Amino acid sequence: MPKMKTKSGAKKRFKLTASGKIKSAQAGKRHGMIKRSPKQIRDLRGTRVLAKANEKTIKSFLPNGS
Repeated sequence: MPKMKTKSGAKKRFKLTASGKIKSAQAGKRHGMIKRSPKQIRDLRGTRVLAKANEKTIKSFLPNGS
């Protein structure tokens, strides 16, 4: 049986917390900051925990819990 491989894109974008939730960077801060409000830019700082509905998909990409 071959080893299960981690998706390279997923390991760069997501981290697992100690409780098993998935942490990721906020989307929407790469470009076009002029058209965003200062409040939106502030709120998009840092990381967030992914919604429960998306966890199953991402965890299948990270079989070893990278």
